[in-house]
Amino acid sequence: MTLRIISLNAWGGRLHEALIEYVTAADPDVLCLQEVLRAPGTRSGWSVYRDGDVELPQRYNLFTEISTALPTHDGFFCPTSRGELFDGDSAIVAEFGLATFVRKTHSVIAQGLDFVHGGFSADGWGEHPRPRNAHCIRLFSHEHASTVTIAHMHGLRDPAGKGDTPERDEQAAALLKLIEGVWPGDEGLVVCGDFNVLPDSVTFEILARLGLSDLVTGSGLVDTRTSYYLKQGRFADYMLVTPGVKVAKFEVVEAPEVSDHRALLLDIG
Repeated sequence: MTLRIISLNAWGGRLHEALIEYVTAADPDVLCLQEVLRAPGTRSGWSVYRDGDVELPQRYNLFTEISTALPTHDGFFCPTSRGELFDGDSAIVAEFGLATFVRKTHSVIAQGLDFVHGGFSADGWGEHPRPRNAHCIRLFSHEHASTVTIAHMHGLRDPAGKGDTPERDEQAAALLKLIEGVWPGDEGLVVCGDFNVLPDSVTFEILARLGLSDLVTGSGLVDTRTSYYLKQGRFADYMLVTPGVKVAKFEVVEAPEVSDHRALLLDIG
């Protein structure tokens, strides 16, 4: 099977023009995005997310905008919460979560979606650490008459840092359970996303039970953040594969910068 998979924390679309140009030009077969917003029934544009003293610009209909940029793909939106964004003094009700885009020439023959931390917050963004989910799909390639399973997750954010906690251990176990419900075990498996953990996390010991190993740390890379990220601790994003996945190319994309996270690009050959 020949397949291009890209995983990226979209940062709410804060680098909107560069993001749209990149995903269009990169032309992935599967695009796994974290931090995506959707506001059904509204136009697209800028809004402001407010949390105490924090104010962040966000594209409140980023899912629709990516869908428009990738008309040859099916989009799956996976919300974790529903809350308010602001356009001046006007409130915009939007959903926040994951998005998965799959080229229409590939068939999604199985999938699983569930929370790995907390549950759906229908009336506000939720208390920290906020709800997080994962999405797992099984694809059939008609060109190659073969299958592969792909999962991605946005790991919980803890204001105390990215170290292991009981909640993160439970999150990894929940991700493993979700994958086991979709992946038959006898084909390639790719797991990716913004895990929000450090390279020595127990998360990787738990995922290793499925035969997964990480391409980021396995390649000796020490940074998955762009120049827009000004803090220390520059690991967040990972791409793991089982031995049956033939890696033709793996890249932590340095340019263009389309988020405060770097895109992870995997070509299966």
